[in-house]
Order: sequence, then C-alpha cells, then structure tokens
Amino acid sequence: MIEPSKHQPDPRTQRDAIDVSDFVYAATGARIRRLTMPDGAHWFPAVDVCKQLGHTNSRQALADHVPDDHREILETVTGAYGLSVPAGREWRRDLNVISLQGLILLVNACTKPACAPFKQWAAEVIETIQREGSYTLEEAEVQPTEPGAPIAYAMPEQVAEAIVRLEAHNLQVDEDLANAQRESLALQRQTLEMQREMLEMQRATLTAQQAIAQAMDRIANRLDVLAVDRPAPTTDLVAHPTTEAVLADWRQRLSVTSDVWSVAVVIAPVLVEEGELRQPLASIAARTGLSVQRVNECLRLLRKHACIHARGGTEDGTPVYVLKRS
Repeated sequence: MIEPSKHQPDPRTQRDAIDVSDFVYAATGARIRRLTMPDGAHWFPAVDVCKQLGHTNSRQALADHVPDDHREILETVTGAYGLSVPAGREWRRDLNVISLQGLILLVNACTKPACAPFKQWAAEVIETIQREGSYTLEEAEVQPTEPGAPIAYAMPEQVAEAIVRLEAHNLQVDEDLANAQRESLALQRQTLEMQREMLEMQRATLTAQQAIAQAMDRIANRLDVLAVDRPAPTTDLVAHPTTEAVLADWRQRLSVTSDVWSVAVVIAPVLVEEGELRQPLASIAARTGLSVQRVNECLRLLRKHACIHARGGTEDGTPVYVLKRS
C-alpha cells in the first residue's frame, strides 16, 4: 500500500498527499474538470479523460478498462451526498464520471507519449511496494506552521518532471499560437493596404475619365462655334468637306451622346480623307473604349439620321460606310 507518512492527519483537515490537479495533469497531460466530494473523493467526466488520452470510443474504453465500481452517473454520485448537479460547463445528469482510480486505469491503457513518465512512476511505486511492502512519499522541506495542519509531501521527481515538460510544451504551443496570430494580423494589414491602393487607383481612373469627358465636351462646343461662324460651304466644299464641317453637320442632325460622339470623332476623319470607312468594328471599339455591340449601335444611329450610309462590304464581311451627301 502507498503510505504518505507515519503521521495520521485529522480527517477534517486531511488533504491529498499530492495536489490532485498536478497529479491528474501529470497523468493525462491536460487540465481536466473534476468534482470533489465532501469525503475527498474525486470524480472526472469520462468524456474529458478519454478525449485527452486518445480513446475515440469513450463507452468502449470504460467497458474495457474501468470496473463498474469506479464509474458512475453524475446524478447518482451527487445524490449520494445530498448534492445537486452543478450548473454550466455541460454538467448533465446522465454524464458518465469515473473515480481517480478509474482515471489511472485509463491512463495505463493509453499509448499517449505524454503519459509515459507517469506510467513509469506508477510502475516504480508498485515495484517498491512489492519489494519493500510500502511506498512512502518524502516530506517537503517546508512544512505548514498552522497548528494541526497536515503534513506536506514532496512531489515525486518523475511527476514533477512530467509537469515541467508539459508546461514547457504548453508554453511553446502558446508562443506558436501567438506568432501565428501576429502573422495573421500582419497579413490582414497588408491586405487592407492593398485594398486602399486599389481604391486610390479607382479614384484616379474615375478622375481621368471625367477629364476626358470634359475635354470631349469642349471639343463639341468648339465645333458648334465653328459651325455657326463658318459661312455656308461652296460647291467645292460640299464636294470635299472637312472633318470639322462633317462633325458640325452631324451634330445638327441628331442629339449626340458621348458614346455616339466618340465614334463620330474616330470615323469622320477616315470618311473625309479616304472617302469610305472599312475599319472592323473591333478596331473602332478599341479606339473608343466602347464595346463592339455599342459601336454597332452608334453606327446604326448615324445611318438612321442620314449621316452615313452602307455601301457593300469587304471580303471578310466588314461593312463599308460612306458619307451621306445631301
């Protein structure tokens, strides 16, 4: 049997020879929920223990490794002491709980590396009892000074080393998590900065588009002035119109939108200089920034208002347009 010491403490002040939280932490590698009864008995949720020890099927693990007298239903345990089921933290009435001995049995049945030091210490305890008839914990160097206080015992070296290793591992995990969070935050900041730069580019593009539209309006207004101030064309001018005259004439014929005017400004010089327009719609679309469909609609509007008319097509199917002479 394990004997903490030859001293017999008062049951009213008796406490665990080894702090149960440290004991369980060394055994399982985790801080596990527990209920401590008035007589000092400890009970643990079986699902918590099995999860930490890697037992995927808690019911099967209990059936294989924990006898009936070391596992119970939470309501039965608390009812035996006249206590109610604790509230919160998923304490259910039908929760399976195991005693400290049941927990140790599950630890001995698992292969988790973190449990190896504890299992080695347990084996040493059993061997010592078999050889010497008992196992005695060493008393701590510093003892409580209160009258009647129980004896304090030194934690076994294997248990202390296991706790130190586990705490060091947990600190490393926490540090890795903190580093990952810092990297994630830095990435979020970079993404936000990229979004800001894209927004600035969009604003700059919008400003440029507005400037182009204003310039086109000024050109249109200038052409209007030229059309008003210019004397009526002679027969030669009608036969050989200028780009300005063509655009001014078109502007009088129809209400010109910015899209139509963009197409007009592109095709008028070609019609004047070459006498006909053979450019593919895609070429006009590329120069105006409009879609091919929109270019086609603008040309159709110019035809409708007798600005141009179609005259056949090229070998590849591109329509040929010429100026509509009045």
